[in-house]
Amino acid sequence: MFTNLLRRCFTIIILIFIAIGFTSQESIAMLRQHHDAPGVLRYHSQVSIKDKQEYTWQVLLFKKINPGVKQELNLRIVGFPGVFEFFHPHSLEIITASGKFLNASDVYANSSPAPNVGEYSLTDVLPKLTEVESLKLNLPVSGKEQKVLEIPEEVVTEWQLLVTEVD
Repeated sequence: MFTNLLRRCFTIIILIFIAIGFTSQESIAMLRQHHDAPGVLRYHSQVSIKDKQEYTWQVLLFKKINPGVKQELNLRIVGFPGVFEFFHPHSLEIITASGKFLNASDVYANSSPAPNVGEYSLTDVLPKLTEVESLKLNLPVSGKEQKVLEIPEEVVTEWQLLVTEVD
């Protein structure tokens, strides 16, 4: 009888771990620090996010700290090469879960390092996000279907930490 109870408890614990694995976020961002040059630090949050068509995008928010220079926050989005091309110059449309619309200007308005790379200034946008909530990014890319990336609250929380805690 005791071994039966032990087996059932063990089975329940295994099922709980499996359920947690299937319902957890696919990827969680993490703040990282790099030295770009002597005295110049770059902090970034990087995450891989899939769109509704299951294409994976790299989403990288970074902040450069260079003494005597205004700090800027940029969001770089990288799609699969040869599949997506960003329209330049076009702003990035950001929609909050509560329905607020924001626009981020195109950093690569004049030239881009590659067609599948977009970069947008969030220096003035992130401080306007007064609540931590999920976001939708309407990507300005070629193609008939609109590409939307859903940014989970956990990633937005990390972005806010990059704004408020890293100097």
